[in-house]
Amino acid sequence: MRATEQLHRMGQSLWLDNITRGLLTSGTLERYIRDLSITGLTSNPSIFDHAIRDTSFYDEAIRGKTKPAERLFFDLALEDLTKAADLFRPIHEATNGVDGWVSLEVSPLLADEPAKTLEAARQLFDSAGRPNLFIKIPGTSKGLSAIEDAIFAGIPVNVTLLFSRDQYLNAAGAYMRGIERRIEAGLNPAVHSVASLFVSRWDKAVAGKEPDGLKDRLGIAVAMQAYKAYRDLLVSPRWLHLAAHGAPVQRLLWASTGTKDPKASDTLYIGGLAAPDTVNTMPEATLLAFADHGQVPNALSIDGGDCESVLDGFARGGIDPVTLAAQLQREGAEAFVESWNDLMQCIESKAHAVLAGAKA
Repeated sequence: MRATEQLHRMGQSLWLDNITRGLLTSGTLERYIRDLSITGLTSNPSIFDHAIRDTSFYDEAIRGKTKPAERLFFDLALEDLTKAADLFRPIHEATNGVDGWVSLEVSPLLADEPAKTLEAARQLFDSAGRPNLFIKIPGTSKGLSAIEDAIFAGIPVNVTLLFSRDQYLNAAGAYMRGIERRIEAGLNPAVHSVASLFVSRWDKAVAGKEPDGLKDRLGIAVAMQAYKAYRDLLVSPRWLHLAAHGAPVQRLLWASTGTKDPKASDTLYIGGLAAPDTVNTMPEATLLAFADHGQVPNALSIDGGDCESVLDGFARGGIDPVTLAAQLQREGAEAFVESWNDLMQCIESKAHAVLAGAKA
């Protein structure tokens, strides 16, 4: 039995952190679903940037279009993601909406404008016309109100850009407030969400500064701390009240799980984060590596295991996880904007190149 199937049987969802038109037209995504237990996928501007820049799959769709780059991008992305959503639709229906999701994020340029973020989320979700499309909204301080309002409006949300237990709990609070408002308004509370905690960027941020014996252990320790908070939340009176009304669990999702350290295992953040009732979304290379030679250890301990002692070790070494979490989220938001701007430039350049080629 492949390691990917073992994780699936443990109760963890394996999602692909990639989407290209080639994956769809070649049948590769269908094969990953069939053979590697993939049950969903996520996307981001960098993924689309590489796909549009480095392949010709989008040339025909871009040819002759005079739309602004942002509008053209969302047209292209929705075409891909609705096709992917249809592939995952049987999983979505069989799991009663727990699994089988694809994700598309709103423009990061709207991050400081919750009302515009909500409107963009509504437009994207309605345009897709698929029940299994998550709209990605950053879990920053200004994003939390947009998350709450989107859940209240019935829009499924992938809360992205979370780096710590406290940031996760803030996102969970926004989700629960949206559900509570729906219950108070007499609306169906079955609006799904995931909370995406970024893992590998922790270890990249402290590379070369780790205390002895703690190399490549910070990201997993932070994840374990968040996992304990997640499991504690699921037995809290507040959550049990919502669950009794039919609210679905906002599952914790491990993001940024490709190994950055070339000397570390290429499956470090997959085997190290095995846990039921969670999602691990992984780059294609990481998925293939884990399917080939991954090992599935025991599931994460719901009490957080040794995460606190590891975090204390980093603190004694002068690395403050609270300060670093805020820094990583801030830098992540800035990187999202940079990636978005690169994507818009890529689309404009591609449109000019395709047009020039057609005239030649």
